[in-house]
Amino acid sequence: MKPVIFNNTVLRDGHQSLAATRMTTAQMLPACADLDGLGFGALETWGGATIDSCLRFLGENPFERLGKLKAALPKTPHMMLLRGQNIVQYTSFPDDVVTAFVKCSAERGMDIFRIFDALNDTRNLVTAVKAVKAAGKHAQGVICYTTSPVHTVDMFLQLGVELEAMGCDSICVKDMAGLIPPHIAHTLIKGLKERVKIPIVLHSHDTAGLAGAAYYAAVDAGVDSIDVSITPFANGTGQPDTVRMVALLEGHPRCPTGAYDPGVLQRLRDYFSGVYADLGKFTSPANERVDSDTLCYQVPGGMLSNFRNQLKEQNMADKFDQVMLEIPYVRKCLGWIPLVTPTSQIVGTQAMLNVKFGRWKNLSQPAIDILLGKYGRTPGPVDPELLAMAEKKAGQKRIEGRAADLLEPRMDKLKAELKEKGFPATDELAVLHAMFPQELAKVLAPKPAVAPASPAPAAPPSAAATPAVPAAPVAAPTPVIGHGPGKKYNLTLGGRVYPVSVEEVA
Repeated sequence: MKPVIFNNTVLRDGHQSLAATRMTTAQMLPACADLDGLGFGALETWGGATIDSCLRFLGENPFERLGKLKAALPKTPHMMLLRGQNIVQYTSFPDDVVTAFVKCSAERGMDIFRIFDALNDTRNLVTAVKAVKAAGKHAQGVICYTTSPVHTVDMFLQLGVELEAMGCDSICVKDMAGLIPPHIAHTLIKGLKERVKIPIVLHSHDTAGLAGAAYYAAVDAGVDSIDVSITPFANGTGQPDTVRMVALLEGHPRCPTGAYDPGVLQRLRDYFSGVYADLGKFTSPANERVDSDTLCYQVPGGMLSNFRNQLKEQNMADKFDQVMLEIPYVRKCLGWIPLVTPTSQIVGTQAMLNVKFGRWKNLSQPAIDILLGKYGRTPGPVDPELLAMAEKKAGQKRIEGRAADLLEPRMDKLKAELKEKGFPATDELAVLHAMFPQELAKVLAPKPAVAPASPAPAAPPSAAATPAVPAAPVAAPTPVIGHGPGKKYNLTLGGRVYPVSVEEVA
């Protein structure tokens, strides 16, 4: 029996689930050599919320991040999470924008595209899968696992058959909220292995404490790969830790014994512990512990850390439990949709509005779009009174076909808009402009020159301390965004990252 393959998510889902997606490229690079040498089946380095976070919070060009990571991680296949017709945003985009995004990502070095639709509507996967195949890359179709009165194992098995027929190179069962119990994991994986010939991956989160046992059952059933991370960006709302999964599988005939050097994993843990401490503003003990309440409200691990911060910003931190309890009700009314980006954010936001203003007193536009079919076919029927409210508010009837068929091509228009703003009209910038126009403009805009910041001295290591990652001389700082005067830099010193700006001097 072949050993199960481990994929590692620490550079994407790990910090998205436990630190609100705030890890910078400069914080990733020192760990790359060790990560690349461990022999993981794939490293998830991009996609999901990282592209939004790069632009909105970190002042980084996400395509430049991908290029730097590809150069620093040349041996291991890179994997990204792609939201089908939504790309990495929260609404549908025309086919030409989806195709251009995939092409740009492939040219920057992306190898495996994990493609999902929040509603499991395969019509929203076709364009992305075709684009990935045309680029000569690996298209991994996704089954978004959830539980509801309308979701069954047979439904998921049929979806797997459909994904293989579509041309997908592999299938991922994506358990985004950590809901799948061991016996269902075994039944579902075994059923897929009997029905399709392509490899099967199981992705889960340990939010409810089930992921380790579910992975073990899936390995018994013949799953080809599982997703793991590295502590402290692991467990809790993240994926199970690599060391933990090796220990859980000890003695199993499919255990990857000796495949992952424990000394290197410890060194990476030490290094990422420092990064985790630096990101303390965005972490929470609540995300680190097992919470069986998630079996009720089903919020994905990747959303929880961000959502807690959002509630703080709305001065509603004390309403967290109330909002969580409202989520299953909103989900039912919207047709028992799975909770995964963007639907998890849509349902979570509507639940917050219901708690703040009263049920359905303030109906968000994305919730209206779900009701009107603009995101695709819902798994179950939507609430008829709510649908009537949405149709009246929007002045239109529910869509029954593929929503993207109603969208006009946009790439030429997007490039023209970039030219008007004085920015380069490249495909990369055009697709980012389509999704995040304001955030991209801020990143590309010339920055005012300021005096260089004086970095704080690094604390000397203790005599007994083991270096987190082999020490390297301080390299010349590299620009985060090289546009206009007053360029921004990240200076890595003593394993810590200091943002600085350099003023030109005559």
